[in-house]
Amino acid sequence: MLFELLFLFGAGFFGGVLNSLAGGGSFITFPALLFVGVSPISANATNTFASCAGYLSGAYAFRDDLYVHKKELPQLILISLIGGFLGAWLLLRTPESLFRESIPWLLLIATFLFIFGGKINSILKRLASHHRHAPFFGHLLLFLILLGVCIYGGFFNAGLGIIALSYLALAGHSNINAMNGMKLVISSVVSLTAIALFIYDGVISWHEGGSVLIGTLVGGYVAAHISKRLSQQYVRAFVIIASCGVTAYFFIDTYAN
Repeated sequence: MLFELLFLFGAGFFGGVLNSLAGGGSFITFPALLFVGVSPISANATNTFASCAGYLSGAYAFRDDLYVHKKELPQLILISLIGGFLGAWLLLRTPESLFRESIPWLLLIATFLFIFGGKINSILKRLASHHRHAPFFGHLLLFLILLGVCIYGGFFNAGLGIIALSYLALAGHSNINAMNGMKLVISSVVSLTAIALFIYDGVISWHEGGSVLIGTLVGGYVAAHISKRLSQQYVRAFVIIASCGVTAYFFIDTYAN
């Protein structure tokens, strides 16, 4: 038991460092929870719980940038609440065996978003100018896209920040600090809503999740002090290699037999 908790603390530590430097910490923490025997749906719920503190602290750090967009936040929060609830509700009603089979595909989506998220955002920023004065249909489309993003986040947390940034680019935002702040608000609200349902349903593994959470907080704190010494390019390359390896492992483990 002690070894498992230390192992999860270590996974949380490296996940927290990666989240602070380049993102992609869930590629470490989610498989680690599965490795110690947490069931897939419980591991997903627990990983959402462990990640939430980082979202909240990050959103608070961007509070000044968010203040400029205070009129948009109520709508953003409301849609995030609805989407997070629907995503978590769908997860809790997905059979364990079906979710287990979907894990490699969900990881593949998250890996794709991590690798190509920057290019996707660049393309969407070029398209964004056409939507700033969009008619009713355009606003409805943006609403549905954001709702879909939040449903995904409630169902499977990995990659949420990347697709939230893509939505914000499509919605016409260009200030990266404000976008990061709104991304973290979306992630925080989606996660808190999902966590409430997970607690009600009793699917969070508290001891394992607590170890990951503490490790994530320590890793994020350490990363703040070493970020200037590490090349984000190399960190990002490591995350890509790790995410591809983890995804390939789950494809083999799920479909080889």
